[in-house]
Amino acid sequence: MSFSFTNPRPDHGHNDRSFSFTSPAEVEEKLQTITDLAHEILRLVAEVRRQTDS
Repeated sequence: MSFSFTNPRPDHGHNDRSFSFTSPAEVEEKLQTITDLAHEILRLVAEVRRQTDS
């Protein structure tokens, strides 16, 4: 199951906005990717903090 559409009002300069609805498996995969990226960002932030504290 998949459904998507884009903003039909390009006069506001937001014609790159899109919305999509995908299957639960695809959503789960995307959430896992976001989670992995968030963990990596937090790890890098912690590393930078350690460097600036010393």
